[in-house]
Amino acid sequence: MGDARRKLAVVLFNLGGPDGPDDVRPFLRNLFRDPAIIRAPGLIREALALLISTTRAKEAKANYAKMGGGSPLLPETRKQADALKAELEKAFPDHEIGVWPAMRYWHPLTEDVAEDVSAWSPDECVLLPLYPQFSTTTTASSLKRWREAGGPETRTVCCYPTEPAFVDAHAALIRKTWEKAGRPDNVRLLFSAHGLPKKVIEDGDPYQWQVEQTVEAVMRQMPEFPDWQVCYQSRVGPLEWIGPSTEDAIEGAAKDGRNILLSPIAFVSEHIETLVELDEEYGDLAREHGVTSYVRVPALGLDAVFIESLATLVKSALAGAPGPRCDTGGRICPAEWSGCPCRNGELETA
Repeated sequence: MGDARRKLAVVLFNLGGPDGPDDVRPFLRNLFRDPAIIRAPGLIREALALLISTTRAKEAKANYAKMGGGSPLLPETRKQADALKAELEKAFPDHEIGVWPAMRYWHPLTEDVAEDVSAWSPDECVLLPLYPQFSTTTTASSLKRWREAGGPETRTVCCYPTEPAFVDAHAALIRKTWEKAGRPDNVRLLFSAHGLPKKVIEDGDPYQWQVEQTVEAVMRQMPEFPDWQVCYQSRVGPLEWIGPSTEDAIEGAAKDGRNILLSPIAFVSEHIETLVELDEEYGDLAREHGVTSYVRVPALGLDAVFIESLATLVKSALAGAPGPRCDTGGRICPAEWSGCPCRNGELETA
């Protein structure tokens, strides 16, 4: 009998979402009890998580009901995992490939997946967030939980805001969506990303800078859209958030007499923030303000070029030195972004 094939595990980190109405409140509680999300002492954070999850559950259930009662995020992530596995099997025919979704706030929970992957005993384990732009509130939180659970880790992709195929996929999908809509003229291209409290950015989180790097890379391919703007959605709580808000950007476009083509630049899967917030709430807002054409670009999802991008990231991680790496192989964030994990060869998740 020949030698057993080497095992390659790839773990796809994502947020997660409730499977059904009964899961909404505990999902929200898991989200808001994360110290990366609410940066308050433990007892205060737990009390706030309980309060917020209770007060927001009814509205959240109503929004999830529009999508069948639960989030489509896990089914979408599983499809992406299957597509990535197929791509990697072509690249590594002599390996046994396993690709696991690991959700931070709902099942399959990161800590449970860590146990499953450990039991599989891979020779290599690549941690790959489905957050293209690094943030202490997303990727770092998932990595911290993975490590606390004792999950295997030989390679870690921290971010890929300007990975060439990832940028190509965005540019092509924006152009394709615009053409499918009949090539509306007088368009302002809005790039909407999930927002963060301003204080998180001031503390050194590189997320906003990385989002802007993604947008600038995409726009270098799209000279036909000279009017564009980056904006941020999903604000909650009393803190000041980074801006401009997507609501303000939509109202500004309406005031300027522009049509809107909107790309969810920091989301790679459809979920509540695209299907409800962007499509319904912001679509209604645009129409209320007299916007004639409001067109939303889909999330990348199973786009073949995006899946190719993910496969390239895995291959590059395996070919490079162990430790955290972005798509270029080294640190890309300027020195003032102290929250960037790529420094001194260590991935910092605290």
